[in-house]
Amino acid sequence: MNKNDIVTVEITDIGVSGEGIGHVDGYTLFIKDAVIGDVVEAKVMKAKKNYGYARLMKVITPSEYRVEPKCAFARRCGGCQIQEMSYDRQLVFKDQKIRGNLERIGGFTKDQIDTVMQPVVGMEHPFGYRNKAQFPFGTEKEGNPITGFYAGRTHDIIANTDCALGVEQNKEILEIILQYMRENKIKSYDEKTGKGLIRHALIRYGFKTKEIMVCLVINGKKLPKAERLIEKLIQIEGMTSITISPNTRRDNVIMGDSYEILWGQGYITDYIGNVKYQISPLSFYQVNPVQTEKLYGLALEYADLKGDETVWDLYCGIGTISLFLAQKAKQVYGVEIVPQAIEDARANARLNGMDNVSFFVGKAEEVLPEQYEKHQVYADVIVVDPPRKGCDTVCLDTIVKMGPKRVVYVSCDSATLARDVKYLGERGYQVEKVRCCDMFGHSTHVETVVKLERKN
Repeated sequence: MNKNDIVTVEITDIGVSGEGIGHVDGYTLFIKDAVIGDVVEAKVMKAKKNYGYARLMKVITPSEYRVEPKCAFARRCGGCQIQEMSYDRQLVFKDQKIRGNLERIGGFTKDQIDTVMQPVVGMEHPFGYRNKAQFPFGTEKEGNPITGFYAGRTHDIIANTDCALGVEQNKEILEIILQYMRENKIKSYDEKTGKGLIRHALIRYGFKTKEIMVCLVINGKKLPKAERLIEKLIQIEGMTSITISPNTRRDNVIMGDSYEILWGQGYITDYIGNVKYQISPLSFYQVNPVQTEKLYGLALEYADLKGDETVWDLYCGIGTISLFLAQKAKQVYGVEIVPQAIEDARANARLNGMDNVSFFVGKAEEVLPEQYEKHQVYADVIVVDPPRKGCDTVCLDTIVKMGPKRVVYVSCDSATLARDVKYLGERGYQVEKVRCCDMFGHSTHVETVVKLERKN
């Protein structure tokens, strides 16, 4: 295959970034905007030895799963990789992605996978589900400020204040900020020059409390004529917190290290189930609250708590899963490397009057072995919710030494999940149940919960 070749190809799979995957005489092509089942004409743009990347020229035969995207910017925007595929087929794709990784990396047979896999937990409403959005600001050719989302694999901003995945309040808030910038001649930040003030707007929304937070990330310490912006924003029903987060670094990290309250309080509150959480601009909090309740409900179900158990929750963040587990456990210990997250976790425990939860700051692979070896702590159940890279082997080895009856593994990357589950399986733990909970509709991201039991 050579660059500029025009080929006809049937799309049979989706890649990690949402590209359609097809094969021509055994040669693999990745084609953006193509959907499973499409037959397309594509132009090869980059040709490696065994695979290449091609541009979609036209859809010759549309897939039965191809749908008209709700958002006009779906193709260009980097946020929704598979919005042009029907939601039902998206769920099938995610289920198959988990199955494929369990077979290829985890060493499971198809029969074993069929035995443990449960139906995907999909969304009833796969649009308007995000309670958090971060909008970058830039400048159009005429010099006016714009905001929206980055185009795929670039930092070019597509001007759009009405993302189909966000809440409807986002549009009004962003229009107010843009008007404030125009009227007061306040410039957007320019990544290339390091000049300009407004970098991002972080908006959070409490689905149950209806509370709204707006945090402007600024390339400086002060927001000029802030009272004019505040005056407009506080007219929006539910406005609870208006803050700024100074960030003068020349890197891709969005938030600054701190924030300053301009109006209201420094946080909003929201509920997952019966548990109340206090969320600051710097807090990690799941972006899909409806599905989060289902995800944590699954983790709680798989933990199978009777009320007298000691539970360890590793990579606990602001204690979201910890507090969910504490409703049914005798004692819960949470571990998280980010000090601010642990401060939030302790505050959330107090907020809910839960005195059966304790938190440790540090790496799971350091805290757990230390507590086990020096203080002889034990666990009836261990829950892990690691980052994409999965669990450290020191952490996994300590889990095996502690020998809990059950391990509940919550994962945002089914490849590292399959690797770690295999590791535990070779050391006495058997997978009983696996289930995908779709947290990120119209993207390729997959959230999975696995229940492992210690073999006698």
